[in-house]
Amino acid sequence: QVQLIESGGGLVQAGDSLRLSCAASGRTFSRHVMAWFRQGPGKEREFVAGITWNGADTYYADFVKGRFTISRDNAKNMVSLQMNSLNAEDTAVYYCAADRAEFARTIAPMLTGFGFWGQGTQVTVSS
Repeated sequence: QVQLIESGGGLVQAGDSLRLSCAASGRTFSRHVMAWFRQGPGKEREFVAGITWNGADTYYADFVKGRFTISRDNAKNMVSLQMNSLNAEDTAVYYCAADRAEFARTIAPMLTGFGFWGQGTQVTVSS
């Protein structure tokens, strides 16, 4: 069981940067693939970025490649999302999620594989 709490959202200008954090509780955090999803106004929730349990591999949605960076610190039970060059299309509620499985070798960018979710943090980018 993993409990997740996101923080770091806010209102920024286009071109600005923002860093989201996700604090996890539970003894198995370090065994799970972690990911960030987002849900914009009137849109479905979509995958943004993921990182394997040991941090060795990452995977990004095409629309954030080169702008966002996901990282994790298993010693601190934290996962972060550094977001640079933000634009209005990045406006959304951002969710931290943990894969249902432990020690998965791949990152599947689909909602169904993630069984633990945070409450979300709002990111608003004004143009």
